[in-house]
Amino acid sequence: MTLYNKYINDVLTNQRSSVTVLYFYSLQMNQRHEKTFFTKDPSFYRSFFKLMTVIALQNLVAYSVNMLDNIMLGSYSQNALSGAATVNQIYFIVNQIALAIGNALIAISSQYWGSHQTKPIRKVTKAALLFSLAIAAGMIALCIRIPNTLIGLFTTSPDIIREGTIYLHIIQWTFLFFMISNLLLAMLRSVETVKIAFLISVISLLVNGGINYILIFGRFGAPEMGIRGAAIGTFAARILELGIVLFYVWKKDTKVKLFDEKFRDGIIGKGSGTVWKTFFKVCIPILTSGLLWAVSLPMQTAILGHLSADAIAANSVSSTFFQYLKVIVIAIAGASAVVIGKDIGSNDEEKVRCNGRTLSVLYLAIGLLLGTVLFLLRSPLLSMYRLTPQATLYADHFMIIMSVIMVGMSYQMPVGVGIIQGGGDTKFSMYLNLISVWCIVMPLSFLAAFYWKLPVELVVIAVQSDQIFKCLPIFLRFKSYKWIHKLTAID
Repeated sequence: MTLYNKYINDVLTNQRSSVTVLYFYSLQMNQRHEKTFFTKDPSFYRSFFKLMTVIALQNLVAYSVNMLDNIMLGSYSQNALSGAATVNQIYFIVNQIALAIGNALIAISSQYWGSHQTKPIRKVTKAALLFSLAIAAGMIALCIRIPNTLIGLFTTSPDIIREGTIYLHIIQWTFLFFMISNLLLAMLRSVETVKIAFLISVISLLVNGGINYILIFGRFGAPEMGIRGAAIGTFAARILELGIVLFYVWKKDTKVKLFDEKFRDGIIGKGSGTVWKTFFKVCIPILTSGLLWAVSLPMQTAILGHLSADAIAANSVSSTFFQYLKVIVIAIAGASAVVIGKDIGSNDEEKVRCNGRTLSVLYLAIGLLLGTVLFLLRSPLLSMYRLTPQATLYADHFMIIMSVIMVGMSYQMPVGVGIIQGGGDTKFSMYLNLISVWCIVMPLSFLAAFYWKLPVELVVIAVQSDQIFKCLPIFLRFKSYKWIHKLTAID
């Protein structure tokens, strides 16, 4: 081989090597790009959809419990129905507090679950339990001391206040049972144990419905107790729920093992300050955000309650269908919080970004599907009700509006609560609710209803408008990835 030929051969060899290197480099970059844009991990989809489905079924059953109470009391007495509905406004506040504490626990515990640590989960769960017990005790004491005053915040009717007081005297004790049960189920959810919650909801539905039927109407030789019978049914169901979840956590749970050590370990004495500091740092913003939103709902109801009788009836019907679909959105947010928290705990930020982006795309797809379902089924659903022509027209318009609202809510709620809040950024949601609800929605709704006296459709749009304009700030916050916060400071 001549020197020239050898030179040419070396050049070609080097070129082939360079091409090979460039090819594999390009392949690596493409794979990296795909990873950061959209996940192809099948285990991610299995985990998310499993959590979402079970949580959605649980929420649907739980919502059906309240619907069953309303149907039974409605067929017994209008005052009994109104009394229970009024007390449920108080219970709603308790419910939101319990959910906020549970969400705080999930945000912290899911990260520890992602890093395969269960001892810190036990510590923060016990701290959350004590806080829940204190809140429940305070609410019960308030109900015992000033029941008429509390109920009088929502109605001025003496008959409704009387029925509500009867109901509250029994229901108030369920606050304690619900707070504990919800907290323990939140702990289980954070470690991806969710089937037990669905089972408990089904049992609760059957027990509550059965006792209600017997005691409200006096069936099978039992005394006719009216609203008191409904309260006893709920009381019994809550005790049973607590008993089942306590038994499961004590005897069956193999992940956290909450009762494998003394209750005081980790939350009293040396090192307990870090536990309480971590818990309150996460819990207080979530709790404040939930209360800001929860307190606004009765006011929004009051605004819509000053509309015409046809508009009120139409809003009641359209809201029922909307709430059933909303249950799915809440389930998506709950499942997302667990998945994202677990990813952050695994210390793989690239994975967190990738899965977060994948979830945001899924939210839009699910939102479009739910909105389309609500839009297409509005006529068949409305045909089930005997409304006046004007009320039917209003309900049709409201459901068209709600179908659009559903798309916005299906994006902003899971991203805001599931990804951003579940990722450890708890203050953003608090500030967003403060500004959107109390600085924009409430003033706009009051002006639309009472000052400008706009058509009822526009009033409904004003009341629900935050579900749309929240999308932009939430999208920008999500895109920044500043919501990725490490919460694992407990040893």
